Amino acid sequence: MGRNTDLPADRRRFRVAADTDPADWPDDTGCGVLHIDMDAFFAAVELRTRPELVHRPVVVAGSGARAVVLSANYPARKFGVRSAMPVAQARRLCPHAVYLPPTRGLYSEVSRAVMALFHEFTPLVQQLSVDEAFLDVSGALRRLRTTPARIGAEIRARVAADHGITCSVGVAPVKFVAKLASGMAKPDGMVVVPVDEVVSFLRPLPVTALWGVGEKTARALERTGFRTVADIADAPITRLKRAVGVAMGEHLHELANGRDPRPVEVETPDKSLGAEHTFDVDQDDVSVLTRELLRLSERVAATLRGKRVKGRTVSIKLRFADFTTITRARTLPTPTDVAREIHAAAADLLRENLRPSAPVRLVGVRVEGLTESAMPEQLRLADDGVRWRDVEVAADAARNRFGAQAVRPASLLSERPASPARSTRKTGDGGPGGDEGRT
Repeated sequence: MGRNTDLPADRRRFRVAADTDPADWPDDTGCGVLHIDMDAFFAAVELRTRPELVHRPVVVAGSGARAVVLSANYPARKFGVRSAMPVAQARRLCPHAVYLPPTRGLYSEVSRAVMALFHEFTPLVQQLSVDEAFLDVSGALRRLRTTPARIGAEIRARVAADHGITCSVGVAPVKFVAKLASGMAKPDGMVVVPVDEVVSFLRPLPVTALWGVGEKTARALERTGFRTVADIADAPITRLKRAVGVAMGEHLHELANGRDPRPVEVETPDKSLGAEHTFDVDQDDVSVLTRELLRLSERVAATLRGKRVKGRTVSIKLRFADFTTITRARTLPTPTDVAREIHAAAADLLRENLRPSAPVRLVGVRVEGLTESAMPEQLRLADDGVRWRDVEVAADAARNRFGAQAVRPASLLSERPASPARSTRKTGDGGPGGDEGRT
């Protein structure tokens, strides 16, 4: 089930329309969880200074031959354009759209301001991505003398007034249902699911509405006769376990009955940090691939140091021209946040896993097994005498002051700066992420 799901006609009573008298809003007693999602975030931010384009199809995307759509406004989506779609495909679907390049740094700036706004209402904010977050407002109701739906309405009004963009809000007793509700509220709406109507709200939905059900699991469920949430809610749990396994069966049975024990987590620690790059032209030159790994290792290491964490496992991702994708990992003797060490491990993995006559389309670096970096650095017997971490920390300071290109490894100086690598982070929430591309 996609993120944006039309609200079926028989459940439109859950929608809070702009002209609805608050006295007629659905009962939000006990609905302390809000899921707030910006509408077509990157595109909406760009359109603040381009009002003449508001009613035209607009796509935010890079300019490379293999660029993907980062965001598409709703007029463009009517033609089938979606985030993460190759730009070439988007142009075939909507050749008359206006294609805008992304503005570096702008989306993070707006995101920080929006998240700060959320914190004015509650300290319990779990940010999922640049454009969405869960809020637990249960403890703020008495202090603010208000209700969850009224908080949702006020946030929507403030986001529009202060930042010139819109958001959609789902209000429910649990996270899973709140996220579904915000998708059904899009664009620029709010859906409230009362406590005593959660199950009836869920029952007609397809099984793909349940968190964790992808294509493979959906096929397994459908082969056993499970097509709707009601089918799963009503089935003996033993039959469900036979179809998808014990853990997944129990998980889906709980969700289908409206139960989701996950709290809104203020700080969800990163499990891994990484970055990847798709080449405009497939590469089989080892030196080019190694340099790109260095560029990515520098970026990942700087992020690790910024978050004050280190990782012990380095992995690389290789996607070949035929779209075959492999990941390989190596565990280091001690945790690190040093690009030189990350790159050394990544380069070894690259050399071990390159295939003859198989050009590489995408390369990525990831550091896993993260721990806080407060522990003192262990001295190494094989140290070459250079304190590489000190060198890289000094480079961080120079880049922060003079720009990202102020200090670079000498081997990268002859290269034209690559297009921004897509950086990714994994958190402990396990829920689906945002619909915008990452920069």
